[in-house]
Amino acid sequence: MELDFIYEDEHLVAINKPSGLLVHRSEIDRHETAFALQLVRNQLGQRVYPVHRLDKPTSGVLVFARQPETASLVVEQWRQRDVEKHYLAIVRGYMPEFTHLDYAMSPPVDKYAKHERIKPPQEAITDFTSLAQVEIPVAIDKYPQSRYSLIDCRPHTGRKHQIRRHLKHLSHPIIGDARYGKGRHSRYFRDYMDAPRLLLHAWSLEMNHPYTGELLTLIARPDRIMRQLFDRFEWNLALPESLQSELQHPPHPSMDAFLLPPELRNPEKP
Repeated sequence: MELDFIYEDEHLVAINKPSGLLVHRSEIDRHETAFALQLVRNQLGQRVYPVHRLDKPTSGVLVFARQPETASLVVEQWRQRDVEKHYLAIVRGYMPEFTHLDYAMSPPVDKYAKHERIKPPQEAITDFTSLAQVEIPVAIDKYPQSRYSLIDCRPHTGRKHQIRRHLKHLSHPIIGDARYGKGRHSRYFRDYMDAPRLLLHAWSLEMNHPYTGELLTLIARPDRIMRQLFDRFEWNLALPESLQSELQHPPHPSMDAFLLPPELRNPEKP
């Protein structure tokens, strides 16, 4: 499998990570044999260094450095919050036009870490912008109709599961989120809308090149699963203009051919 490279030079490489692919080896998924880190290394023929992470079920822009020194420079940008990231998500309910959420969270407890203790809450800030809404005539929960929103998420901090947990806190969980979502809605999208994944996609990342200072704007197109939902709900014209332009180009085969693991094909047990 060849990954979709969306940027490459002598210092950096960025890919469009498919949903279901781990960034690197993890105790959480010991059975997995494919990792973005390994696949990028194999395609380039050299070692690379991750500078940030995406959850396994999240797709989108993922950046690697070609040298340890470059990785340190880029990580410092993350620490200084000089990187701007945007995610698309499909969530339950109608979200307000704009929501600024400053809601501190304790890091999720890692059950694989020995003697893990609950840590104090950490600052977590996310902006949410509603792009489009839809109502379908299906009683999935307690109402005769079911409502959903397409939203743009901009995290200002980088806490683990930040967007997913913030949206749960707002009572607008992401469809397909097995940990923080609503099982009935996730199962309906899986079984009747050909959408067996977490509907969260990191579509844009802006950062300064660590050596030239040039502003890099990296855009990752959504996969077939999300694109067919945009078509079904007539949301294409509501997408950000830069993403609409990207969707005019043919998709890279890796995004639509990647096989989802069983736990993503079945985000919630019936």
